[in-house]
Amino acid sequence: MSLQPESEVLFIGGRSGVGKSAAALELHALLSRHKIRHAVIEGDNLDLAYPAPWQEPSPWPQGLAAVNLAAMWRNYRALGYRRLIYTNTVAVRETAELSAAMGDSPRVHAVLLRASDGCAGVRLASRESGSTLQEHVVRSRAAAAALDRDTPGWVHRIDTDTSSAAVVAARLLDLTGWAGQGS
Repeated sequence: MSLQPESEVLFIGGRSGVGKSAAALELHALLSRHKIRHAVIEGDNLDLAYPAPWQEPSPWPQGLAAVNLAAMWRNYRALGYRRLIYTNTVAVRETAELSAAMGDSPRVHAVLLRASDGCAGVRLASRESGSTLQEHVVRSRAAAAALDRDTPGWVHRIDTDTSSAAVVAARLLDLTGWAGQGS
């Protein structure tokens, strides 16, 4: 008899403008149509503050995002959820820490979404405006280089330049196998 993990998590990482949020929302729609219980957490919102919490002294060695993830996941688990979709630029480099924060030894899936500078720039321009656009483009380019260099080899890679969010979501659903597991 094989023991299944108590929960599962799909970490979706990638540079700004790669389509993490769009893919997660499409995957949410797919899972909802299949009536598969799941939660979606946008990790970028778990420590979005000024000054940046990771640049300040912290009482939590694992960081504010991990502490907030632990609290949110505990609440979802209390309601019976066992599948989590978590998006964050660097989530694919922090799978061990984030999984530990979940507290229930989840089965981990991780995907690095990738896009060319041109494609990411066009996507960013459609959602950013004014003085922040160039800042986002520069940070996105730097993040892409660091993610390509530092993401572990076991993490799946999906190029998004020529794929719609729906196509990417279908690939993510196949990768996790959640459609065949029922609710």
